Amino acid sequence: MTIRVNPENVGAAVLDDAHVGNIQGAFGTILHGDVAPRKTWKHRLTTLLAILGPGLIVMVGDNDAGAFATYGQAGQNYGTTLLWTLTLLIPVLYVNQEMVLRLGAVTGVGHARLIFERFGRFWGAFSVIDLFLLNALTIVTEFIGISLALDYLGLDKTTGVIVSAALVMLAVSTGDFRRFERFAMVLVGASLLLIPIYFMAHPPFVQVARDFVVPRMPEGGKLSDVMLLIIGIVGTTVAPWQLFFQQSYVIDKRITPRFIRYERLDLWIGIALVIIGGGAIMAFTAATFSGRSEFGNFTDAGGIAAGIGKYVGTTAGVMFAVALIDAALIGASAVSLSTAYAMGDVFSARHSLHRKVTDAKGFYAVYCGLIVIAAAIVLTPGSPLGLLTLAVQVLAGVLLPSATVFLLLLCNDKAVLGPWANTRLLNYFTGAVIAVLVILSVILTASVLFPDATNEQVILGILGGGGVVSVVVALVIMALSQSGARTTQSEATVNARISRVAWRMPPLDQLPPAKLSLAAKTWMGVLRLYLVVAGGLVLFRVVMLAIGQN
Repeated sequence: MTIRVNPENVGAAVLDDAHVGNIQGAFGTILHGDVAPRKTWKHRLTTLLAILGPGLIVMVGDNDAGAFATYGQAGQNYGTTLLWTLTLLIPVLYVNQEMVLRLGAVTGVGHARLIFERFGRFWGAFSVIDLFLLNALTIVTEFIGISLALDYLGLDKTTGVIVSAALVMLAVSTGDFRRFERFAMVLVGASLLLIPIYFMAHPPFVQVARDFVVPRMPEGGKLSDVMLLIIGIVGTTVAPWQLFFQQSYVIDKRITPRFIRYERLDLWIGIALVIIGGGAIMAFTAATFSGRSEFGNFTDAGGIAAGIGKYVGTTAGVMFAVALIDAALIGASAVSLSTAYAMGDVFSARHSLHRKVTDAKGFYAVYCGLIVIAAAIVLTPGSPLGLLTLAVQVLAGVLLPSATVFLLLLCNDKAVLGPWANTRLLNYFTGAVIAVLVILSVILTASVLFPDATNEQVILGILGGGGVVSVVVALVIMALSQSGARTTQSEATVNARISRVAWRMPPLDQLPPAKLSLAAKTWMGVLRLYLVVAGGLVLFRVVMLAIGQN
């Protein structure tokens, strides 16, 4: 299906000319230059179908192999008591990803490049190094998931991992954006295999519904271990790579401000799928192992497949294994792409799925290199695969506040977003999200520093740490007030005259220099230092847990 649309302002920032042109989605095309209003439901639906993609792929890609392990561990060890964490993450998912889709559509510049340009090389390097290392480890976990599923299915692991790696490299390297998106949409559709498994396991619906909305902690669980898992759920559901991926993918799909509301709906559909998928895994895993010897003794996603096959049925076990492979494939594709996009942004290299391999060698080299290295690590005997899986999810949760901070500052930069900048209410909500993420990190850090402390002592320590968090949030608000004052009266007048739908960020060399207040620099430095320390302690905690299990 083809629809005609409007040219956006010509002087917008574009780092790769392949990012300008028709929107060529998996389910339709929108011609560059069409301004026709969408008056009928049919017209709106065909527009939505053409736009669908970025939100769906980033969200379903988030329910990857690591997520299967994390949600499965929650269900097998603690039943459905932690389902409420998914409900609390819904607004966090939407707010974070809506900000990056807005940045992508309005600026035409990837997340990594914006951080370098607006905050300087020092902060840009920290951000991209974090992303690169965490993404590299995350891709390893995707191939761990594939190998576990292949083991359960009785297939040769070496052959299966090599074929999987070749498939995700081939799907991206055709030079045809639409072809990749259709491949990704097939994987999105296959993720729905989790729903029939839920009904086959027959979890108690009333209890599942209650635990989705009533927060409670598992009885008998050690607080530090439970908090480690909660932070893992946060890290696997709201991961830093998502910010970089969706912003760049929106740009690569050539989505402009005119279609932001359709892209927001795409995001909501993706969020619904990720919550349904995560909830289904927790619920059917809890139902499968409840009252059995394996309850409370999580091993890995392969153990879950074996348990489902044993207690629910062979068909359900096979479906879970296939869903795990599917999740790992879309996760590996999206995470590798987020890294390749970021590197293309930072080094001003050609980076688009619209380009052939010969026309964007560096972009495809980064993508394929990460896939090859990850597959090789998984196939290397003696690699600490279980340790890597847990460490990746928890580290993502610990590093997320830092990524959200940069996102918040960019969305308050009037030179970057103009009339699309954040509202004050959104800033307060995002500041509260950052505070909660830091508090979770404080809890985990306290439990590592004082492993013999009672739960009550840890909670008292958290309350004391709340004072530190309050100071951080206050500094955030101060910094945002400073950034909001940067637009001059004349600039505000000009912005008011320009249609919001047609407004695009000017080329980067035409932007006024960003000015970070002393308060902003201070709290960014403190947060970065704390997160480095917390990340080290998290790794220590994960290693200790792994040693204890062995």
